Amino acid sequence: MDKVQNAANYVSDTIKGAANTASKEANKEVAKDNSASASTRLSAAKDAVGDKVDEKKHNTSADVNKEAAKH
Repeated sequence: MDKVQNAANYVSDTIKGAANTASKEANKEVAKDNSASASTRLSAAKDAVGDKVDEKKHNTSADVNKEAAKH
């Protein structure tokens, strides 16, 4: 049963990591957009950093769950 739960967690964390990657990239583009206001650009840059942290957290968790599902 633990293997099934680990596999499910792996899939969930992989999806969440991918969503954070997409959000991070979108926020990076907004942060680089010269036509956006300074506050919008700063907010997007801050959000991109938060997305990167979440991306790494989910990807690490996915790796742990993947290995646990193997054993």
